[in-house]
Amino acid sequence: MLDLTTLLLVRLSADALIAVAFWGQMRRYPAIDGPGWWSLGAGLSIVGSVMLMARVFGGGAVTGALAGLLLFASNACAWVGLRRYLRQPMPTRTLGGLLAAEVVLQLMLALTGADPVGPQLVYTLSMVVLAALVLRDLQRERNPRLAPEYRALALLTGGELVLLMSMSGWMLLASRRIDGVTAGFMLLFLMTKFLRVLLFSSLVSLRLRQDAEHARQTMAEREADSRALITNLGAGVVVFRPDQSIVSVNRAARSFFDWPLESGAPDFVPQTPDWQLLREDGSRMPRHEVPFERVLATGQPVNDVVGGIRTTGSGELRWALCNAYPENDAMGGLRHVVFTFVDITALRQIQQQQRTLEQQLAQSHKMEALGTLAGGVAHDFNNILAAILGNADLARQDLPAGALARQSLHEISAAARRGRELVRQILAYSRQQPLAREPVSPGAIVAETCSLLRTGIAPNVQLVKTVAPDVPAILADPTRLGQVLLNLGTNAVHALHGRPGHIEFLVDALGAEHPLLTEALADHCRREGTGAVRIRVRDDGCGMDEATRARIFEPFFTTKGVGQGTGLGLPVVLGIVEAHGGAIDVQSEPGKGTTFTLLFPATPEAPPEPAASESGTIAETADGDPTPNADHLTSVESPDMSDTPGAEPRHILYLDDDDTLVFLVRRLLERRGYKVTAFCDQQEAIDAVRAAPQSFHLLMTDYNMPGMSGIDVAREVLAINPGLPVAVASGYISDELQAEAAAVGVAEVVFKTDAVEAFCEVVARLVSPKV
Repeated sequence: MLDLTTLLLVRLSADALIAVAFWGQMRRYPAIDGPGWWSLGAGLSIVGSVMLMARVFGGGAVTGALAGLLLFASNACAWVGLRRYLRQPMPTRTLGGLLAAEVVLQLMLALTGADPVGPQLVYTLSMVVLAALVLRDLQRERNPRLAPEYRALALLTGGELVLLMSMSGWMLLASRRIDGVTAGFMLLFLMTKFLRVLLFSSLVSLRLRQDAEHARQTMAEREADSRALITNLGAGVVVFRPDQSIVSVNRAARSFFDWPLESGAPDFVPQTPDWQLLREDGSRMPRHEVPFERVLATGQPVNDVVGGIRTTGSGELRWALCNAYPENDAMGGLRHVVFTFVDITALRQIQQQQRTLEQQLAQSHKMEALGTLAGGVAHDFNNILAAILGNADLARQDLPAGALARQSLHEISAAARRGRELVRQILAYSRQQPLAREPVSPGAIVAETCSLLRTGIAPNVQLVKTVAPDVPAILADPTRLGQVLLNLGTNAVHALHGRPGHIEFLVDALGAEHPLLTEALADHCRREGTGAVRIRVRDDGCGMDEATRARIFEPFFTTKGVGQGTGLGLPVVLGIVEAHGGAIDVQSEPGKGTTFTLLFPATPEAPPEPAASESGTIAETADGDPTPNADHLTSVESPDMSDTPGAEPRHILYLDDDDTLVFLVRRLLERRGYKVTAFCDQQEAIDAVRAAPQSFHLLMTDYNMPGMSGIDVAREVLAINPGLPVAVASGYISDELQAEAAAVGVAEVVFKTDAVEAFCEVVARLVSPKV
């Protein structure tokens, strides 16, 4: 049989082991609050056991009281540790009250010399209270999912409570001290202590398992959240293995590459996709520049690479801003390459539209600048050309028929006419020439153009005209439209370089929703309820490269030799087409030829029937070369007033600020029998009319003069004599000028550099008596 001393030694040794064990757990698992308190309780139990042994070996009553107090404090620490483990608040008031009561009662009984049964009974009852508190705290954790460790601890505490109550009854009824209690009671309490320690250790293990499970659940939830976030992310994410096989793909990437949008393992995704990334300029991206390859080669992230990728399904080219970074394992080895990208296809389209608008704006600025230049130069330059042409014609008339100087005068006139056409081209390009728009048949204009071209091209060039049936009319200036087509046809002939070839004019109709139509042209057609007319001029000549094609509409840009072209032909074509509300497209490839496509809005109006006596409508080409009928205007001789006996000569009042033209016009008209009064000052001309309102039969005035314009002079003169015919001459004629002249009452606006006969024809028509 074991005696009390032996059991106390065993208890002392057990408490030492328990203190060390729980102290180690406290250090290892600082997040669990219980082991620290349990280690402290074991330490207090060691001191209490030592003092209890001293009491057994003859220590005084105070020693016994302190031993009981320390043992009670040890069990109180175990209770507090359990509450902290259960994450319950610190029982400060309850613990303080129990300790205070224990101290007061134990010291009072020890100091008063009371029977030893009293202190032992106080300790036992205090332990009963602690056991009851432990049961209460465990009952609060009535969760059906509680582990069996909690239930086992509750049963053990209940058993201790029964033992304590039995001990209390033993002492009260038998008046026995604890020293007299058999060793069996001590052995039972020692066994319950061992069981409690085992259960506390299992609670620590339980908390570790719970924390690990919670961590796994948290990690799973985070992974699910991350997966959901990545799946629904607007940016594309593709995770590759180092062998370029795919681990996962999010929804944005599936949509970008036209892959199925199902979730789950990407069994339907190509495991080794053959992507051909393109650079921003459209060329294929070299392998060492591909983000995936760069990460494999360097192990470093790659940021902000713009690339084009053709989709798997439709083959559509889409653009993306790409990034890639490595994902390494714990040993630093490469596990995955994460490829992320943002779809910037719409942004690229907007940028392309912006560049197109910028080009159009630059073109508009060029046209505006050229128009300003034309407006400033045309007046003075046309005065010079008019003087050259007029004096050359007069000089030619003064020479005998066989004079050698006639040939020189002819060359002078030809050079002046080329200068005149150059000015007209500049004005046409800058859209300062008026358009006499009327319903015309595109097929008729094409037929006339082909007839003119056929007379000047080699027999080995095949000229084909194809006009679809039921092509609607367009609202156009037939002369300007013919000029456009003749220019394109002439360029096609030049592109053949004298070799046999094929030139084709094709005319057909398009619907308002046809994809070839520009947005503005399509809107106009939808608004008017009409379609569009397409005219194509196609050749199989030398063609153009992209650099040349991009510049063909720049003014003064030409690929022809010096003296062979002005570089205004195609700019004039562009200006005329856009002035008609149309659009132009050019497709060309070196060695395969060129196709110019002209698009015009159709009109529901029918074109007028052509008169049988009508001559050609095409006046000149746009590149400065005279057409087959240019500069051969029909000479309609004005009546020679001096040859009409008894006829009173018509009195012409001529006004121009250029004295050279005043001299020329005076000679020109006087030679034809007119009486001419000429002025260089506007006020003098107005005063002359005011002095003799009925003595003049025609006022011919320049438009662009310093001070008062020709329109201002016409307004003053017509206020004096409303019946006087007034003509205004100008080097460039705009719609605004014609409208302003008509509002004032001007009879006709004359182009200043027309041939001498044409000028005299206008004068004869305006001064002829009305019959």
